[in-house]
Amino acid sequence: MIGILNYGLGNVLAFVNIYKKLGVACKLVEKQGDLIDIDKLILPGVGAFDYAIQCFNDSGLREEVDRLVLIEKVPILGVCVGLQMMAESSDEGVLCGLAWIDATVVKFGSESLPAGSPLPHMGWNNLEVVKEDPLLAGLYDSKFYYLHSFYIVPKNHEQVIGSARYGEKFCCVVRNDNIYGIQCHPEKSHSFGVRFLKNFAEI
Repeated sequence: MIGILNYGLGNVLAFVNIYKKLGVACKLVEKQGDLIDIDKLILPGVGAFDYAIQCFNDSGLREEVDRLVLIEKVPILGVCVGLQMMAESSDEGVLCGLAWIDATVVKFGSESLPAGSPLPHMGWNNLEVVKEDPLLAGLYDSKFYYLHSFYIVPKNHEQVIGSARYGEKFCCVVRNDNIYGIQCHPEKSHSFGVRFLKNFAEI
């Protein structure tokens, strides 16, 4: 059973719809009692880092999710700001992140972007498989939908398993043991996104 953390942010119903079409059991998690019998978790997120962290802290889910992820080693997938929340800190805000990954979140530098390139980075872009991992099986030469101005920088580069380029090359997919994250939006990325979410369900 995949639990989709519904703390007020993210395209939670899009994940539910995809998994229903795939025949994968899933449910929205809104309170601690919903975490019983969960095999995997998805942490979606949109908007600003501090607001997302505050919403998650206020949801009543943080303590039990921390335990499941860090002690029980339940696989979890962070999506977009959900991935950024897994870092220790972000240049976008002042609050501490979840610190599940030894990383910081930084903003695209205007000096590294081609003239006229807008922020946020929005629309379809390639995803490059950096390191073979079951999460990225079948996703060579794939395209995903992006919408972000910030990206995560893990201190351990071995944790980067996928990258993309927007002016500069940046970390797009990360893995730290049972902790996974993707910067783009698989729930908006049609067949490639469906394959990615199917891979996560099968890990």
